[in-house]
Amino acid sequence: MIVKFNNRDPVYVQVVRHFKEQIAKGMLEPGQEVSSRRELASQLKINPNTVQRAYKEMEEQGLIYTEKNSPSKITRDEDVLHRVREELILEAVDTFVTSVRSINVPVDELLELVKEKYDYQSDEEGGSAHD
Repeated sequence: MIVKFNNRDPVYVQVVRHFKEQIAKGMLEPGQEVSSRRELASQLKINPNTVQRAYKEMEEQGLIYTEKNSPSKITRDEDVLHRVREELILEAVDTFVTSVRSINVPVDELLELVKEKYDYQSDEEGGSAHD
């Protein structure tokens, strides 16, 4: 697992976000075991207490669960998984809207440009275009 940390946000928040992104992309699947706190701290070269805080936060958000002495696992709760994806999409849309609003582009033109760019990138990546 590779995480590029920034200097703006607390490291534990960035770890949680990374897990959310991996869940949304399907890289971490429902029920999949995640690294132990100690293993993740070693992989990311961060303090084990920081990983503990990130795991605690993810448990509180329902992203992971731990049963007794078993390894922590990604939630199987479809509502939580859907919420994670929606949260990431809304964050991206908010950032985008904030950055383009000052240009005063008509919404119809903006949506067409977004669709063209989205379809173009899907084609470039070998993915399928969505309508």
